[in-house]
Amino acid sequence: MAETPETSVRERATDGRKDLRYPPAPEPLAVPVYDNHCHLEIADGEEGLSLAEQLDRAQAVGIAGVVQASGDIESSRWAVAAAESDPRVLAAVAIHPNDAPAYAGAGRLDEALAVIDELAARPRTRAIGETGLDYFRTEEPGRAAQHASFEAHIALAKKHGIAMQIHDRDAHDDVLETLTRVGAPERTVFHCFSGDEAMARVCAEAGYYLSFAGNVTFKNAQNLRDALRVTPRERILVETDAPFLTPTPLRGRPNAPYLIPLTLRFMAAELGLDVGELGATIAANTLEVYGSFA
Repeated sequence: MAETPETSVRERATDGRKDLRYPPAPEPLAVPVYDNHCHLEIADGEEGLSLAEQLDRAQAVGIAGVVQASGDIESSRWAVAAAESDPRVLAAVAIHPNDAPAYAGAGRLDEALAVIDELAARPRTRAIGETGLDYFRTEEPGRAAQHASFEAHIALAKKHGIAMQIHDRDAHDDVLETLTRVGAPERTVFHCFSGDEAMARVCAEAGYYLSFAGNVTFKNAQNLRDALRVTPRERILVETDAPFLTPTPLRGRPNAPYLIPLTLRFMAAELGLDVGELGATIAANTLEVYGSFA
């Protein structure tokens, strides 16, 4: 087993948050599920939890494993090291769309993509992600680099026969157009799905997976709840995007994989399903996308 990465890559900004305590553990799930997108390389909260502590807390409430997502070379290497050190972790590697313009501006995007290509070949790397388009944080001058990077990542997912996790912020039409024009990988996941019911129907028709995070619980996120209701059960995934998007009523406090039960129970209530039934379906979907954690 590889050495566990002990130090975080960066720390989450406090941004005026007043309560940096990790919330208490929710009631454990009877049927284990997986957090298919988190960023455990980002330190947050007063306790400074290690990777092992995060995974132990998650396992104690029925979270059987996590997919550790990435956004640059450093975090991608961290993700692979984490996955190779603990069987409860699988890795996703990529250059984030908001980082692609900086790599391109420094003349290093091709070099960075070559590193992602190398890391994608590792046995416990099961996805390219997160990649995509973000028109919220990246303005017009940087968007050509985003598009080039996105298409290169699509090619890498296909080359290695692994899944792809999409980051899509204020760029729905262009993300969908790119996937149609270039051809999506066989297993394509919209991480932290941010569209509406109409987009969910388009994605379902195309065979994409929609991953719902804690923001599906937010009062102003009716669009996400509408999307959830029309998504075929076999295309639903759940995530934290930890340490971000802590579900209601804990917004602002650090998020972590052990809080998945809060989001899952909310989703089950919205769909009128038994929590165990939905959890079993989502667990099966997760393994279909990423393969076995063992």
